[in-house]
Amino acid sequence: MPIKTKTSLLALTLASLIGSSAIAAPTQVLLLSPSEPVAYKAESESEKANALFEAIFMENVMASPISQTHLGIKTDYGKWDERGEEADAQDLARSQKHLKQVNEIDQSKLDSQTNLSYTLLKQKLEQEVNDYQWRYHSYPVNQMYGGHSMVASFLINQHQITDISDAKAYISRLNGVPKYLQQLEDSLEVRAQKGIIAPKFVFPHVLSDSKNIITGQPFDSGQDSALWADFQRKLASLDIDKNDKERLLSDAKQALLTKVKPAYVHLISYITELETKADTRDGAWKLPQGEAYYNNALARTTTTDMTANQVHELGISEVARIHGEMREIMKKVGFEGDLPAFFKFMREDKQFYYPATDDGREAYLNDAIALIDTMSSRLDEVFNVKPKAPMIVKRVEAFREKSAGKAFYNQPSPDGTRPGTYYANLYDMKAMPKYQMEALAYHEGTPGHHMQIAIAQELEGVPKFRKFGGYTAYIEGWGLYSEYFPKEMGLYSDPYSDFGRLAMELWRSCRLVVDTGIHAKKWTREQSIAYYVDNTPNAKSDAVKMVERHIVMPSQATAYKVGMLKILALREKAKKSLGDKFDIREFHTLVLKNGPLPLDILEDQVDLWVSQKS
Repeated sequence: MPIKTKTSLLALTLASLIGSSAIAAPTQVLLLSPSEPVAYKAESESEKANALFEAIFMENVMASPISQTHLGIKTDYGKWDERGEEADAQDLARSQKHLKQVNEIDQSKLDSQTNLSYTLLKQKLEQEVNDYQWRYHSYPVNQMYGGHSMVASFLINQHQITDISDAKAYISRLNGVPKYLQQLEDSLEVRAQKGIIAPKFVFPHVLSDSKNIITGQPFDSGQDSALWADFQRKLASLDIDKNDKERLLSDAKQALLTKVKPAYVHLISYITELETKADTRDGAWKLPQGEAYYNNALARTTTTDMTANQVHELGISEVARIHGEMREIMKKVGFEGDLPAFFKFMREDKQFYYPATDDGREAYLNDAIALIDTMSSRLDEVFNVKPKAPMIVKRVEAFREKSAGKAFYNQPSPDGTRPGTYYANLYDMKAMPKYQMEALAYHEGTPGHHMQIAIAQELEGVPKFRKFGGYTAYIEGWGLYSEYFPKEMGLYSDPYSDFGRLAMELWRSCRLVVDTGIHAKKWTREQSIAYYVDNTPNAKSDAVKMVERHIVMPSQATAYKVGMLKILALREKAKKSLGDKFDIREFHTLVLKNGPLPLDILEDQVDLWVSQKS
């Protein structure tokens, strides 16, 4: 994940780990009312500290209308976040103030849970202050995320309309699009002046997504555009006077035609001009102080002190190990030929793919739901804590499926009124083979992201910055670990499905090699795509998307394997120490009960647990 300013990072974390937000926002305020003080009797240092932690969290939320909406707070429901030099400076000043406040706490007087919160928040704030120097080292618009696509996905998936005031706030946000997109252009121009411009391949994606938003009614003939259809659908559910409804529809249409369309036309023109200044250099090494920036990003992503070369070599080692396990499966199914031939067979044989039809896509979703239902029915074997929030499976919306990732998860509302959502991208059915479906469902759904993120949000006695924050190595490490341990439960009974599990793990191992290859070793886009194609059974379209993701999100993709291997190592360490006293359910509870943690602090928690049980 690129280094971002605090409010945008908070909003991005709340929206999702990688990708954009899903379904509608909840109908009620889910957190503290911003107009009411935190009700603490500050009799102890721990109580004072927790009051401060909540106040800091809320101050950050109230500086970000987007974050407020994600959390069900409607104070600034008709506004967008501010961006630019002034907003960045305000973020920095807020972090510096908060760090000073945290440093005034007497850590020696804190109870254990509050002490952990103190350690995490102090580290987080120190990193925010330090990372201010890298605030321009990102591409604010790209094929993975960006303000150009966020406007539509946010309004559609997060801005709920339950009354007339909500509808007016939606229209207010439509009217605010020109200012928001102008600030986005300004941020791109500041970066361009510093020599920070996305590679050429990014621009067609951004232009296509931007044009899609202003395609259809009322912008032109044909089907309703995504935003117009969304507003009409939400308004139709309101029981209000017909005249009020017609007036709101008229105001929304006016905003779309006179504000949204001109703003996007201007952005498209600017992006088209910026494209002429772009080149084909892909790695972070090309940026100002690029090596230092990438090393810092790698440290933030992995929460370790591993060097780029160590990450690279770990990836090469894991690729070799998994290739060996795949050869064993190849023998089991009686395939004659070498591993590349087996990859070709798995990539091309029609038995492994659903038809690229509406029925085929519906069958994929139904089968994914069935897999998750089966796992859910067996959770008591491996967990003694489960989330209260439900989860649904959905197809990625048409307006963003061409550029969106293969699959992703969006968190539920903290009160459970909005379910967690596992999104499957069914744009290219050749990129979604049947044999990878099981591992993908476990990673994105249950027991992966849904278990971890929903449980974190539901924790009691834990500050909100821990419930709604995140460490990519922990979160994605848990997701990948969740692909693995169902095999120990007897799942993946079909050898081809087990091959799919290995193929998914292989993919994440290749990421270690390619991410560091691109950003530290100056690999080209074509060289990087070839590495995936030569070493995995995945479709070439997968490889292209993955490499393009590496390029615009330096270090992010290294988190999965680093985190998974750490969790497995900690589990093995605990098993050896505890012997018969080791309980997998207790271990999983331990990993999840404190919310997301840096890997070194997770290790401290496991060591403490082992010492207490010994």
